[in-house]
Amino acid sequence: MPPRPAGHTQGRAAVLASLTVTALVATGHPASAAPADPDSMNQAFARAAEEYGVPRDLLTAVGYSETHLNGHGGLPSQDNGYGVMHLVSNPANHSLEKAASLTGEAVAELRRDTGTNILGGAAVLRSHADALGMDAAERADIDSWYPAVARYSGAEGAVAALYADTVYTFLAEGLRTTVGGERVSVTSRPVSPEKGPLAKADITTQSPDYPAALWVAANTANYAVGRTATVDKVVVHVTQGSYAGTISWFQNATSKVSSHYVVRSSDGQITQMVRDKDTAYHAKSANASSLGIEHEGFVDDPSWFTDTMYRSSAALTKHLCDRYGIPKDRSHVIGHSEAPGNDHTDPGGNWNWTYYMQLVGGTGGSGDGLSFGAYTTQTSGSTGAQVTALQTLLNQQGYEAGAADGIFGAATKSAVQAFQTARGLSPDGTVGPKTWTALLSAGTTPVLTKGSSGDAVKRLQRALTAALGTTVSADGAFGTATDTAVRSYQSSRGLSVDGSVGPNTWAALQSGR
Repeated sequence: MPPRPAGHTQGRAAVLASLTVTALVATGHPASAAPADPDSMNQAFARAAEEYGVPRDLLTAVGYSETHLNGHGGLPSQDNGYGVMHLVSNPANHSLEKAASLTGEAVAELRRDTGTNILGGAAVLRSHADALGMDAAERADIDSWYPAVARYSGAEGAVAALYADTVYTFLAEGLRTTVGGERVSVTSRPVSPEKGPLAKADITTQSPDYPAALWVAANTANYAVGRTATVDKVVVHVTQGSYAGTISWFQNATSKVSSHYVVRSSDGQITQMVRDKDTAYHAKSANASSLGIEHEGFVDDPSWFTDTMYRSSAALTKHLCDRYGIPKDRSHVIGHSEAPGNDHTDPGGNWNWTYYMQLVGGTGGSGDGLSFGAYTTQTSGSTGAQVTALQTLLNQQGYEAGAADGIFGAATKSAVQAFQTARGLSPDGTVGPKTWTALLSAGTTPVLTKGSSGDAVKRLQRALTAALGTTVSADGAFGTATDTAVRSYQSSRGLSVDGSVGPNTWAALQSGR
């Protein structure tokens, strides 16, 4: 994407609502009385609302939805939008120029001065209301503004409705934030927006690659079909704009940018826009070998990076790593700023990499690529991270499985059969629970008891996960959970139930019992 000085250029209302308030309160901003300064943000919203006949709380909610009321020092968003109200100047949206025409203010002033920018946003919003034929009575009813808000987004159809839904969620649940020491609030109220033709506009198609996500296709001009390299990394981005705005921008043929996924700040909703098998334009030289995840927000404003966003994104990244055999470490899960040949700063210093990698399942260091919450049956034609793990283990133990490429082919099947024969298992070439148990436990057999630690404990934990069909965390520490799992395994296999992993327990595991 084109470089921006600030960093990287760029369920539904009910769920979003409750999470929004939690996120705002969790930012920890002190609540203080609004100052009497006539140039305050509250005064700016009040003046603009009065001058253009736009409900003050609606105008504030639009600004919060766009920027969290942060003008970012006059720097542009990814789609060239400016100020608290995100007045845009690009080939598809000219709200900045429209604001200049309506208010008589200079474009430069609209970009950099917060009060003028808010005035411009009010003027543009009112112009949409006029174009829709809203009369004075309708303008006095906040629920009537929904179509005008949707138009303010610069998007169309379901994406415009997504934008307006977010604004009305903030109206329904209220807002409380602090900007420059000034508290800016929107009082919660019942809302029942009059959506008109947009009532049927909704995004319901599910992602073809990640079922938890929605699917909205990026414009075909903004990505390439297919790959010229093996996918070996995930790239974390920050949108420098709003969720709906980013989705709309990636649908715009003039943007020449995209990413595979976009994550919303308030509730962690994910939209996929480019298939995993295709090459999104998001990280220059790393495009062909990576999957890109955009996160709603701005790099200089940590209020966007909610716990819900972290958890949702980390679950997606874990899924991608497992599916494509990508190690869960900081050499393979990287920021846009770390991709070779890039000049961006996102996700920036406010992104909590330590927490994120803990959620992904890594440690911030190297991942082992062998530990999973469950081990599924693998056979000829299977692909993915567990096939890579299988091949790695076979090769380590002297069974020639070929390259650890995540594709279960003839060489892998032959290696599996040789291993099964050596362990007294049926040599059918299919890796089910018994073969997984034997393969994962293979190696030295030290006596392990509660309090033990190290790689042998990690092997034990992986093998117990496969044998019992329940997850035993492979953290290398023999604690209470591992002790319970050992005793459960010993009991179910007719072994002495003492919690100690000695020769008999190791023998049972390594024979696939």
